[in-house]
Amino acid sequence: MDTKIFYIFLILSVFFLVGIYSCKNVNDKGKVAIAFYNCENLFDTIDNPLKEDDDFTPRGSYHYVTRTYEQKLHNIAIVLQSIPVTQKCPVALCGLCEIENTTVLKDLVNQPELYRQHYQYLMVPGNDLRGINTALLYRSDYFKVIGFDTINIKSKAADTLLKTRNILHVWGVLAGDSVHLFINHWPSRRNDALNRDNYRYTAARTLKLKTDEIRRLNPYIRIIIMGDFNDNPPDSSIALFAAYTNPYITLYKSGAGTEHFGNTWNLFDQILVSPAASASKYRQHYKTAGIYNPAFLKREDGTPRRAFAGTRWQNGFSDHFPVVMFFE
Repeated sequence: MDTKIFYIFLILSVFFLVGIYSCKNVNDKGKVAIAFYNCENLFDTIDNPLKEDDDFTPRGSYHYVTRTYEQKLHNIAIVLQSIPVTQKCPVALCGLCEIENTTVLKDLVNQPELYRQHYQYLMVPGNDLRGINTALLYRSDYFKVIGFDTINIKSKAADTLLKTRNILHVWGVLAGDSVHLFINHWPSRRNDALNRDNYRYTAARTLKLKTDEIRRLNPYIRIIIMGDFNDNPPDSSIALFAAYTNPYITLYKSGAGTEHFGNTWNLFDQILVSPAASASKYRQHYKTAGIYNPAFLKREDGTPRRAFAGTRWQNGFSDHFPVVMFFE
């Protein structure tokens, strides 16, 4: 091997090991929290001619002006900042959905409520017609990104790409241990009667193929799956991950939910972990989880305080409650 190449390789290896070691030191301080939040139409005000985002522009049906956008950012930041962080337990990772672009993410992490936490972000533009995407906020003092990509979802019947949100796949080191993250926003139920196959089940099967591939290579790898699945814990799409720990099954049976439609509570937002991430013999493992629904996020009837009523701005937050999971 050429001497120069050898020394470059040696230096890069040292930097990688130092990064992992620094994560371990941070982890020694206590627990780690992971969250997921559907931000409900977090668009900027600029028209993207390639996407159907006209409603969320100043001349659109929502009259989405700069002042509204800035207030929406502020409201979402309040929610993320207020998620319980007891016992030195920061939100190290937060999956998001209904995010238009990286401009929105940059503006969000620079809100007064969040900028001191030094969140970084990842997003890959997907195939959704309106241009909404999945994304990840992370604290680099707790999570070291090794790589990321996006998983397209294809129609089972036609073998063509669905015009829906892609699955964001990020892998790295969380507080000293390797982990794979999958952030999801599966197709809605709006056009279920027209579908020749269940698109959410298609998304689930696509994800399952990927996670099975990873686990075959390393059965002890930690995998965390989070998202707005537009399906409840008992549904067939979620049942594909029966080997994973899903604390939201019990919450759903108790009548709890993250989204309210008609007269029904749904628990579409969930976080699941692979066996390796829930076993106590591992250094970082699942401890507890829940729905974050404090009083300020609720209307008088207990349902989520939405940002809009129809197209009218209500100065609310989202039509979903966030979910959170704690590791120790």
